[in-house]
Parts: sequence; structure tokens; C-alpha cells
Amino acid sequence: MAKYIYQYKNWPNFTWNEEEIQVILGKVRHLQGKIFGQINALGFSLKEETMLSTLTLDVLKSSEIEGEILNYNQVRSSIARKLGIEYAGMVYADRYVDGVVEMMLDATQNYKKPIDEERLFGWHAALFPTGRSGMNKIETACYRSGEMQVVSGPMGKEIVHFKAPPPSQVQYEMNEFLLWLNKETKMDLVIKSAVAHFWFIIIHPFDDGNGRIARAISDFMLAHSEESPLRFYSLSNQILQERKVYYDILQRVQLSDGDITEWLVWFLNCLYRALLSTEETIKKVLVKAEFWELHKNTELNSRQRLMLNKLFDGFDGKLKSSKWAKITKCSSDTALRDIKDLINKGILKQEKSGGRSTNYELNDF
Repeated sequence: MAKYIYQYKNWPNFTWNEEEIQVILGKVRHLQGKIFGQINALGFSLKEETMLSTLTLDVLKSSEIEGEILNYNQVRSSIARKLGIEYAGMVYADRYVDGVVEMMLDATQNYKKPIDEERLFGWHAALFPTGRSGMNKIETACYRSGEMQVVSGPMGKEIVHFKAPPPSQVQYEMNEFLLWLNKETKMDLVIKSAVAHFWFIIIHPFDDGNGRIARAISDFMLAHSEESPLRFYSLSNQILQERKVYYDILQRVQLSDGDITEWLVWFLNCLYRALLSTEETIKKVLVKAEFWELHKNTELNSRQRLMLNKLFDGFDGKLKSSKWAKITKCSSDTALRDIKDLINKGILKQEKSGGRSTNYELNDF
């Protein structure tokens, strides 16, 4: 019978191949510096816009990894409101979205404050404001009192992927973990972010929400590593894209005798790819800024401004006049007039693909 990593005598003294880690860590640190240089060259409003886009992506994708799809506009509005950013078309977020946003912002904006038990319990309560996960009632704002295992497959033929430490051990394990997390060590903080993520996932201290809290702890440590609350890349978005490998690696390394090289190499590479995709995000923000600079004197109504911003921020599906009417709460005739006006101004164009309904898209500028 295979043993789990926490069942070995040397737990939790993790080991890894330093040479292998240093190569990829150097690449990550170099790219981190380069991106912060690019960001600092942006003006205040562009910096704000990039950060708002990144944090929105991070919250959405961290929940999506767990199979939960949150409302984009609610998440974006909730973050903007909490950061004191105003923009047209803000909506009210439900308390569940607000809770997820609060946890993520607390982790990244307050990275200088230690993470203690009370703070973790606060995060957990924010994730589950009703005390339920889906239809199930769960224990919130406290460590789990029951056994925890990760299983898949039909009833009677379940496959156990992982069995967490027994509940009687959780308090002791978490005390050790939090002591290490808040202690100054010589370990590079990017490495510490990766180790913390893995260690927390192995303890699995809560009834639910362990993955999201592990990723928040990672973001907290990464903010520490950059000594900045400004977030310009989303690790969660990259993990979502590599979700299968993420789970496969966790499953393999949880059975190791303490060597976590494979996990660290994957985590650092994943972070490197997240940083690379940030360069794309910055490009998008600059295109949007260029557009508004070009059209600063163009006469546009509030509905048109709202919809154009939505198109730049990542519009779901195709733009049709019926969607325009629904989102801007106007009649179909008004929607069509708004769209035709933008076509005449060279801002929108009709999509080439035929079909029964007409779709519109941004014109190249």
C-alpha cells in the first residue's frame, strides 16, 4: 500500500533538486522584473485598467478550476468598487461574488499582514456566506471535523485519489504550516509560494474551498516576492488552462517521500507562462486606450460607451442588436440606431459570416 507524503517520518521537511529549480527560477524572476518595468511605464489610468482586468481574470478562473462559473460583470464591478475605481456600467454583485473578491483582494492588497488562523477562517467564511457548498451544508470558518478524501467514479466503484491527514491532526498541522508561512526564511519567496500551495493542499484543512484558498496563499506570497500589491498576471488563469496536468502532478507528488522537485518545476513553469500571457493583456489595454484617445472627441451616448468598453474587455459570444437592447435596457429600434451610428462612424462593422441574424464586431483602427 503506497504511503502519502505526510505519513513519512521526515514530513514536512521537503527536498528538491536545487540546480534544476534555479534555472527556471532565474527565468521567472527576469520576466517578473521586465513586466513590472513595462507596467511602470504605463500612465495611472492604464495601470488601474490592467490591474482591474487581471484581478477579474484571477477571481473568475480560480472559481472555474473548481467548476464554478461566476458572472464577469459582477466580479469586475465588485473589484472596482472595493478598489475605489469608477467606470460606466457597474453592476451590483451578489454576496457570494463579493465574498470571493474580498478574499482575493485581502490576500494581494494586504500581503504585509501575516496569515493567521483568524484570517484564514475569515477567507473561508467569505467563500461560503450561506454555510453551504452547492446543496450541501458545510462547516465554515473552522477546520474540518471529518475525514477528507478526493474520489471519482460511480458509487461502489469509487477511485480514491487522495486521503488527507485525519481531522485530529489538522490543528497541529496547520499550526506548523502557519508558523513556517509567516517566518522570515532564506528561501526565495517565489519558491515559498509554490511550497505553501502544495503543503496547504496536502493538509486540506477545510470542508471545501481548499483549492481556492491555496491559490490565494500563492498570490499572497507572490505579492510578497514583488513587494507590491499591484497584480498584473493571473496564476489561476494559467492553472485553469493546465488543469489536468495540475491535478496529475499533485496526485503523483503526494505519494513521494518528501522530494517535491516535480511539483516545483511545474509550478515555476506555469508561473512563467502566466507572466508571458500578461504581455498580451498589456497589449489589449494599450489598444483600448489608443481607441479612446482616437475617439476622445467623437460624440457617443452612454449606451455606446458601455457596449464599446464591453467589447474591449472581452465580450461573451456574438454582438447582436437584441443583446445590445438587453444589456443597455433600451428598445430594439434604439439598439439598432446606436449600432448603425457606430457603423457610420467607422467604429463597428457587420461580421462577414452570413446566417439568419446579423452580428457586429469592432472595426480595425
